[in-house]
Amino acid sequence: MPSLIRARRALVALFLSGALLATTAACGGDSTQSMTTGAAASPTASASFEKQKLAKTRFVANAGLAAGATYQWIVKPYREGKFKKGADGRTFALVKAGLAGAFTYNRLKAAVNNAKGDPLLSKAVAPLTAGIESLKDLGTKLRKGEATADDVGSFENVINSVKDAGKSAGAEVVDKVPSASQLSGG
Repeated sequence: MPSLIRARRALVALFLSGALLATTAACGGDSTQSMTTGAAASPTASASFEKQKLAKTRFVANAGLAAGATYQWIVKPYREGKFKKGADGRTFALVKAGLAGAFTYNRLKAAVNNAKGDPLLSKAVAPLTAGIESLKDLGTKLRKGEATADDVGSFENVINSVKDAGKSAGAEVVDKVPSASQLSGG
């Protein structure tokens, strides 16, 4: 009976990982589309971001989802010891953390693109791009169980920096835990 449970968990983990890989490229692409049309138009270098509607609102939504996913599926389980070897439900917690890590990176990239549509927010978020880029491979590290306290701390630090930058620009970010379908990209 225990081998049946392990096999079921492995299949769920495999399915969730596959779903994430299949849909990660599709997430967040809408925020960088150019708003200009026609072949004769000659947009400036930042025309697509200048014309972006509701830039602050989109920034708050994307950053809030990233913050919620990070806290719910990375920081909280890590503090509860669910990533330690031998912990009950460790494999499932690691898979969820890996999905949350990739989701967080994707939503933070979208939030930075949204921030470019607002001059004040753009200036506040610009210094954070290197920190966001440093999160790129941490989702995989989490999923494989190779994450350390520093890795989890880096997620938390980047999220807090983004929240502070948004608040200083008048766009306060509130944690919003994404649904399972949002997390898996569906």
